[in-house]
Amino acid sequence: MTSDAIKTFPKHFLWGAATAAYQVEGAFQQDGKGLSIWDVYSHLPGTTYQRTNGDIAADHYNRYQEDVGLMAEMGLKSYRFSIAWTRIFPKGTGTINPKGIEFYNNLIDELLKYDIVPVITLYHWDLPQDLQDMGGWENRELVDIFAHYAKTCFECFGDRVRYWITFNEVINFIMLGYRDGLHPPGVRDEKRALEVSHIVNLAHAQSVTEYRKLVREKKILDGRIGIAHVLLPGFPISNTEEDVQACEFYEDMDFHWFYDPSLKGEYPERMRAWYQDRWQAPIIMAGDMDLIKSAAIDFIGINYYQSAFLAHNPSDGVGMAAINVTGEKGTQQESGIPGLFKKVINPKIEYTPWDWAIYPEGLYEGMKRIRERYGDIPIMITENGLGDKDPIGENGEILDYPRIEYLREHIRWCKRAIDDGINLIGYFAWSFIDLLSWLNGYQKQYGFVYVDRQKGLKRIKKQSYFWYRKLIQTNGEELQG
Repeated sequence: MTSDAIKTFPKHFLWGAATAAYQVEGAFQQDGKGLSIWDVYSHLPGTTYQRTNGDIAADHYNRYQEDVGLMAEMGLKSYRFSIAWTRIFPKGTGTINPKGIEFYNNLIDELLKYDIVPVITLYHWDLPQDLQDMGGWENRELVDIFAHYAKTCFECFGDRVRYWITFNEVINFIMLGYRDGLHPPGVRDEKRALEVSHIVNLAHAQSVTEYRKLVREKKILDGRIGIAHVLLPGFPISNTEEDVQACEFYEDMDFHWFYDPSLKGEYPERMRAWYQDRWQAPIIMAGDMDLIKSAAIDFIGINYYQSAFLAHNPSDGVGMAAINVTGEKGTQQESGIPGLFKKVINPKIEYTPWDWAIYPEGLYEGMKRIRERYGDIPIMITENGLGDKDPIGENGEILDYPRIEYLREHIRWCKRAIDDGINLIGYFAWSFIDLLSWLNGYQKQYGFVYVDRQKGLKRIKKQSYFWYRKLIQTNGEELQG
């Protein structure tokens, strides 16, 4: 290994940043766009912080050229964004909306003009409301409907796009939407959540199948397709046998249940038996597992923000804790499943104002576990970032130094992973620009670019913007300082 290789990242490493359509685009009814479940849900009383919504967001839809110009000035090598399904098919299926196709064509072309590689996510939680009205992800008809939407995107944009992600954070939109009732459709039923997880896996697999077919027919570029999962590795809070076993069960439930189908073509046997014993779920029909197993992916996207610290939970112990959406901070409360495990606070590490554990080493350990369980699958860090209230200086500078420190330490562990032979191909900070933070509204900022909501959504470069630009320019050598 050369000294240059030790000091810097690989030559073609994808230094990027990410956003999602509902959180950044705004223009929620412009140019023929239909309503998504979030367009409807966020307007219901009590669902979000101070009734905030994505009607306007950062107005990226109307200001994408300005935003891409800022990306180019920053030196981004890649930009991950999602397509709003309802811009392509306002009702989820049926007639294509040409204005939606035009917008994403223009965005892709603008990125390529500056040699910024587009990475497209097909589903970042914004299901068309018309499809929800017919049962949403509990309806197996959505397998073919989603695959048709995906195929349409491949055909329209696949001549210029090489990286595709089918779904973002399957565990979150399913469990928050169907188990905890905090995201649309607001259901609290774990059996229904399990059924949805299987149907989503089928939709993912069918979309990968459509992609492979178009590549074979040479109708689109031969690129890479994957899925983006949450990486929230567990660590036992002590070395006792009870805590270690609690952690192992947590990893099976919240890690392997979601990763195994897309990376091994199967469900972890212990969890499948456990769910069947309790709820006879999910229902797996003939041919389902053959489809899932046939849809091998080219890379795995991981969204890492924190790790979980686990302890044994007695049968009369704590249950799942509700997410706080009415205030500015979390509550540092324990949560878990009685008789199995509970997530606990680790007093030895720092937490964000929203009680997310800051543990950069966990990103490295999580990538090691992926390699150990699934082999040398290419890994793309599709999200990693710090949500905080950024201080504003006397002259209007955004002094987000905690974000710089957070990113620096996590990226250092990325470099160690590469040095240890982990096939890490890209890193996408969340997020490029301040955007809607789902239930938390606009009080929680993640971006390199500040959006002044009091001054016509004026864009202001933060200190982290300049730091990340230098990091990219030196291909990571800045980390040596």
